[in-house]
Amino acid sequence: MTVLRRTPFHVHRVTRRAYHVTRPKKLTIGIRREDSQRIWERRSPLVPEDVHRLVQEEDVDIVFQSCERRIWNESNELIRAAGARIDPTLASAHITLGVKEPPLNELLVNPIPSPYHEGPELLARTHLMFSHTIKGQMYNMELLSKFLASDGGANLLARLIDFELLTDENGKRTVGFGWYAGVAGALESLSALGHALLELGVASQFLYIPRPHTRRELRDIQQTLTCEPEVDLSRGTPKSVGPIVIGVTGSGNVSQGALDILQRLRHSLVKVDSLPSLISDPKTPLDRIYITHIRPEDYLTRQDGQPYNRSHYYSKPSEYSSEFHTKVAPYLTSLINGAGWAPSFPRLMTNEQLAVALEKAQQVGRGRFICVGDISCDVEGGLEFMPRASTLSAPFYKTRPASLPAHLPSITMMSVDILPTALPNEASKHFSGALYPYLKTLIRDYRETAAGGDYKPSGQERNRLDALHRATVARNGVLREPFQWLEGPLGVWRQSIANTQTNSTQNMPISQTASSSSIVLPEKQKKVLVLGSGMVAAPAIDEIGSWKDTQLVVASDILSEAQRLTARHSNASAVVLDVNDTQKVSELVAEADVVISLLPVPFHPRIAKLCIQHRKHMVTCILHLSRYESFAQRVRNSILSMFRTAHNILAIRAKESSVLLLNEIGLDPGIDHCSAISLFDDLRVQQKDIVSFTSFCGGLPAPENAEGVPLKYKFSWSPKGVLSAALNGARFKLWDQVHEISGTNLLKQRFPNLPISDVLKLEGLANRDSLPYGDTYNLGPLSGIRTLFRGTLRYEGFSELMDFFKVAGLLATDVKILPETLDVTHRRKSACTKCRLLRIASRHIRAKGPY
Repeated sequence: MTVLRRTPFHVHRVTRRAYHVTRPKKLTIGIRREDSQRIWERRSPLVPEDVHRLVQEEDVDIVFQSCERRIWNESNELIRAAGARIDPTLASAHITLGVKEPPLNELLVNPIPSPYHEGPELLARTHLMFSHTIKGQMYNMELLSKFLASDGGANLLARLIDFELLTDENGKRTVGFGWYAGVAGALESLSALGHALLELGVASQFLYIPRPHTRRELRDIQQTLTCEPEVDLSRGTPKSVGPIVIGVTGSGNVSQGALDILQRLRHSLVKVDSLPSLISDPKTPLDRIYITHIRPEDYLTRQDGQPYNRSHYYSKPSEYSSEFHTKVAPYLTSLINGAGWAPSFPRLMTNEQLAVALEKAQQVGRGRFICVGDISCDVEGGLEFMPRASTLSAPFYKTRPASLPAHLPSITMMSVDILPTALPNEASKHFSGALYPYLKTLIRDYRETAAGGDYKPSGQERNRLDALHRATVARNGVLREPFQWLEGPLGVWRQSIANTQTNSTQNMPISQTASSSSIVLPEKQKKVLVLGSGMVAAPAIDEIGSWKDTQLVVASDILSEAQRLTARHSNASAVVLDVNDTQKVSELVAEADVVISLLPVPFHPRIAKLCIQHRKHMVTCILHLSRYESFAQRVRNSILSMFRTAHNILAIRAKESSVLLLNEIGLDPGIDHCSAISLFDDLRVQQKDIVSFTSFCGGLPAPENAEGVPLKYKFSWSPKGVLSAALNGARFKLWDQVHEISGTNLLKQRFPNLPISDVLKLEGLANRDSLPYGDTYNLGPLSGIRTLFRGTLRYEGFSELMDFFKVAGLLATDVKILPETLDVTHRRKSACTKCRLLRIASRHIRAKGPY
């Protein structure tokens, strides 16, 4: 046989019908396999008992897609015994049921042959699921687009019905896993709370709360909560964190499920308005948990001052704001959020409000608002600081929004998005029972429509058909009218795809653009320029050096220092720089995205000018100008004057250029101001008049680290700054009298025995001029303020010893001693004199004790 072709080789085009021509014998219902990425998803929308009823009553074919994770799988004979079959695909399914959204590569939206001889040859498929598209979730816009025709002409594209939209005539949801989500969510939240308390160094009974998937039956868990001694709260909850208060939001099945679990523990139900007294009362019993079911009227306020009204709220949500962060959150130990949220409604708490809540929580007491269980699982939704869904493999995590001040703690967040699957048996049975009547109605609608008729049921059947219509998001390739607003998010998604493809094509070599359109190049790295390599620079360099998507350049006049700091980071490099070389500095700034200036204070303004010129953001370690007023006075033409709020030329230019100049917020000034303003806001909300303000602040070493240290102080910043502060004058108002203390007398006129701590002996020093802070804090005219005082905290004995040093001349600023100009004898005498002074001072301070 010859191997040579008699005629040239060519390819014959094979014609193929778009759809299979063989009619199925029956209408087919498919039970979809859930996304393999959801390893815990074990629920089934139909259970064997209801499968058997449908097969018998409606004469349908039911197919379970192969899945060994499902609570009823191919190894379970109940499926086959019920009359269903198992198949690797659902290509034959007219109606497909799934719990969550499917993988896009498994989604079938093409028409399918009709099982009926009457009527059209092809029918549109129907998919029922929790699609997570109806709130405009950007991550699922591609899924929604599969049900929509680009030209509006595909009238046989699949129909999308969302379980979340199935409601009765009153708008109440009828099909869902809500109660079981609440049960599982409460159990996971209690487990997370046990871990959060453990991080505070406190062991509790919540460590022994069973996680929902660890028991085969829910009743076993319920029995554990009521009978097991490990979770018996009558022995008392940890005293150091006060009464355990758990708040529950929501009024639907989710909150009812959560409350069912919580109330199986020893508990008392309390109202929101009783929380402050409950927490502050030392006689509050600790042999139980306190549960507060938080209603919208407890935290929502109307702009017009009228009380909360449900119908008014749902018609005009923009006229309401949430005060949850001040009225509720600071008093809770843990929050279980079962309240839904939509974009047009006020959030339960924003990121900014979280900071206020945590600040106040720290004032209320230890262990307040440390844990959140967000059962609603709306990412960045009602709780804006909830950044992502978690899984049953890792149900909780620590989270903090970028805007949260560094001194405030992170939140332990539980945000599992498939909570009911932790109870797959009971949850599936409940869901299947609720879905069953709707599915029967849908099957009958299919049958009548396919036969060319118009299904017109009556009574409850009519209501269910209407409900299925209301729950339809898309049909025949178009969005149903109530959901046409989703064209907005869809447009944003389409544009992002187009931009990605355009950018990818533009960045590719010409030879690759035609054949490699699927290649996505990595995004351009951001570049951060750090100016300075002193002691402050190391932590910043180590932190930024760990960001693999960022290029770091460290510029210093000591190249070896910069190289040492960048050596351990592959994305960091060092360059030598004379900061007086304006041209070189300008070039480096122009190449960066963000500039961090860790240079001495006088250099910050010139760097800021260059950042504004090149439209680059800048971060500095400069505090408020008042810390450098003496410097500004000595250097009359100092450019630091530009940083004054009233005449801030740099700020004006920065705003015009859309450039951010971010200064340091330290302890003083910084955290002290933030806490003061927070306090004022709380008092003004309570409509109280502020007639007196006294504030002491100071960075002190822990008592055990002050032991044996003469000054009982550790220099955590510039020693010169600490020492020169002892020479500053001060001005303040005390009991309607303005007082002034000169720099020469500041240390002598200290405030001894401050009544701040029962353990520590503390004294205070007046901190510069307190009077301008009346304007800063909007306290009104100075004449109306009885006391306005800002002071610095020190351990007792600091001022006396520092004054001793001052008298001895050790703080003198007008005399310079250059050791190299002294002869050896003079040096020895000088050293001996200093040693004697220090020995005298040490004996003096040891005699009084460290605290």
